[in-house]
Amino acid sequence: MVTGGAGFIGSHLVDVLAAREPARLVVVDDFFLGNRDNLIEAKQRYPSLEIVEQNAADFDGFRRLFDGRGIDVVFDLATIPLPASLDRPLWASEVICKLALNVCELCRQGAFRTLIHCSSSEAYGTAQKAPMDEEHPFKAETPYAAAKAAAALFVESYRRTFQIDMTIGRPFNNYGPRQNGRDFSGIIPRIIQRILRKETPVIFGDGQQTRDYLYATDTARGLVRLYEEESVAGQTVNLASGAELRVIEIVEEVSRLMGWRPAPRFEPARPADVRRHCAATEKAVKLLGFRPEVEWKEGIARTVRWYQQHPERLL
Repeated sequence: MVTGGAGFIGSHLVDVLAAREPARLVVVDDFFLGNRDNLIEAKQRYPSLEIVEQNAADFDGFRRLFDGRGIDVVFDLATIPLPASLDRPLWASEVICKLALNVCELCRQGAFRTLIHCSSSEAYGTAQKAPMDEEHPFKAETPYAAAKAAAALFVESYRRTFQIDMTIGRPFNNYGPRQNGRDFSGIIPRIIQRILRKETPVIFGDGQQTRDYLYATDTARGLVRLYEEESVAGQTVNLASGAELRVIEIVEEVSRLMGWRPAPRFEPARPADVRRHCAATEKAVKLLGFRPEVEWKEGIARTVRWYQQHPERLL
C-alpha cells in the first residue's frame, strides 16, 4: 500500500513497485494534490492496481481498507505540502501528525507488518553543519517542518515502545515530472510555468540559498531499497544527491533550457526559508548501495521537456 500514491513522489514509487509485479498493490489518496493521471503508466503496467480515494488521516475509514487485503508493507507518503502550512498552519500540522500516528497505530495493531515512512529534510531546517547527516538536529523553520519532525519522532517512538517494524527515509529536495504545478507548487514548476507564460522568473531572496536535488525516480528507488534491505530496519536514512545547488543556478539552467534570456526578478525573501541544504549520503551508499542514477542536468532537461509536453499540469 502506498499512501499519497497519486502524488508526485508517490506515483513514481507506484511505478517502481508495479514493475516488480507484487501480489497486490493499493494506492490510497484523498486527491488533495494527487492526480489520477499520475497513475496511468502504473495502471497500464499493472492492470490490477487498486486506487482508493480515502483520507488516511481518518482513522476508521483508513483502518477498514486493510480488511481482507493482506497488506504486508505500507509506504507512507501522504502529507500536506509546505506552502499549505504557511496558509493554514494549524490544519496542516494536525493532519501531518495524524497521518503518521494512524499508520503507526495500525502497524501496532497488526493491520500490516512493515512501515516505510517518508520524512523530509525540512525537519533539519537550515544546515547547522554541512553536509547534513542523519544525526543533524531538528531545527524546523516552518509549521510543515515541525510537523514532519514530529511525525518522524512518533514513528521512532512506536518502534521503541511497541517494536513496530519501521524504517524512515528522509528525502532532500525532489524534482522531476508530475510535481504539482498549481497551488502549493515548488520552485521548479513555478519557474517553468512563468517562462511558458512569457513572464520573468521570480527569485525570493538573494538566490544564494542552496538545495540538494534528487530526481523523483531516484527517490522512489531509494524508498524501495529501504524496504528490501532488512539491515536498515529501525533506522533513518537520507536520500539525496550530496550536491549543493544555489537557487540562482536552478533558475539559470531552466531559463537556458527554455531559451529565456531576461534576468530573473528578485523579491524579498520568504519567511522561514531554509538557507542551506546539503546532505551527507554515506549511510545510504554504505547500507543500501544507493546512489543517484539521474544526474542533475539530465534530470532537469527531462523535467522541462515533460512540462512543455504537459502544459495543462501548470494551469
